[in-house]
Amino acid sequence: MQEKSLSELDEAHVWHPFTQMQTEKNRLEIVAAKDAWLYTADGKKYLDINSSWWVNVHGHGNEHIGNAISEQFLKLDHAIFAGATNPKAVELAARVCQILPSKFQKVFFSDNGSTAVEVALKMAFQYFHNKSEARQRVLALDGAYHGDTFGAMSIGQRGYFNEPFEHFFFDVDFLDFPTKTNEEQLLLKAKNLFETNEFACLIVEPLVQGSAGMRMYSSKFLDQLTNLAQSFDVKVIFDEIMTGWGRTGTLFALDQCEVKPDIICLSKGLTGGVLPLGLTIATNEIYNAFLSEERAKALLHGHSFTGNALACSAACASLDIFEEQETKDKIKRLSDWNLQFLNELANHPKLLDVRQCGTILAIEIEIHEKSSYFSSIRDKAYAHFVENGILLRPCGNVLFFNPPFCLTEEEYGIAKSAVHSFLAKI
Repeated sequence: MQEKSLSELDEAHVWHPFTQMQTEKNRLEIVAAKDAWLYTADGKKYLDINSSWWVNVHGHGNEHIGNAISEQFLKLDHAIFAGATNPKAVELAARVCQILPSKFQKVFFSDNGSTAVEVALKMAFQYFHNKSEARQRVLALDGAYHGDTFGAMSIGQRGYFNEPFEHFFFDVDFLDFPTKTNEEQLLLKAKNLFETNEFACLIVEPLVQGSAGMRMYSSKFLDQLTNLAQSFDVKVIFDEIMTGWGRTGTLFALDQCEVKPDIICLSKGLTGGVLPLGLTIATNEIYNAFLSEERAKALLHGHSFTGNALACSAACASLDIFEEQETKDKIKRLSDWNLQFLNELANHPKLLDVRQCGTILAIEIEIHEKSSYFSSIRDKAYAHFVENGILLRPCGNVLFFNPPFCLTEEEYGIAKSAVHSFLAKI
């Protein structure tokens, strides 16, 4: 019997994420990766300009992270985290609290970004439940994406890929996405909502909405909104799953804000993009509301892999790398290249907008209709970049760079050339 190929086995047995399996064929068979490059079974290589769904901040095959995981495996791979602890989880929690503002002192472990958000919501809701206060409403921003579990979907953009499930969602209030012309109106609307004293929390992707097309807004507005929410004791959640770990030019987006949130969600680049891990970090004020002689007032949430020692060792190794001046220099250099390319593309007749925040560059193509995740431009762009040796998954008609920080100037130039050639042929 002839042995089936990798692609044949994939076609027979694998169901891929965010993929229309009937029409999207010719999947890349990635068999190796190093630094900013992915290597396929047919001997080709592709520049990973989106960091494999925005996670791989330091580059593939980082030796320091790999060695940390290997050494940890020989000591402890995994152990239950309820009623037990382990050195790497404790080290990670302590180090994360040291690099965040001092108000953040308690770390809850999970295993992905969506779940980190679910935990944040449960913290906010139960905080008020434990205090016998009836606060059950949530305020979010239009266009939000916070994950694909049901709570996370509820606080995200309605329609699009969530439409089949909306009848299961809990009710959420949304503010329009902030622009230079509507900020005062949005703050007034938020104030009117908060005055009902029915809101448990406000949740935002700080400074940049990722899946909405890398939409960006000002830290000044976010400060005003956060301050307003906290004046009504509404707990503010910053979903830093995509914006954290240097993406916005600072270690966290909140570093560019004067007013800090009450809860922070972290994942993606947390482990250098090597292993799945999520963290939800809260203040002692929130944590203390769960302390009681009554077990029912505890945060009764957990995962089989909570506090996984291998994932925590990868995260600690990633923190080592972030402490190096070389990493800060790489983030600055990449941010500068993005700004230069933005200026190069300014006033391009085929572009609706070009915007940049740190290592993130978004190039929005004019399609003479409302920008959409389902724009046909997406498939044309994806095919063009693959043909040019680049793996880039556009958000509809928005192309974006958020590459590994190890990207070289020559590699950045390859991506720039592919953008120019694509714009020339559409």
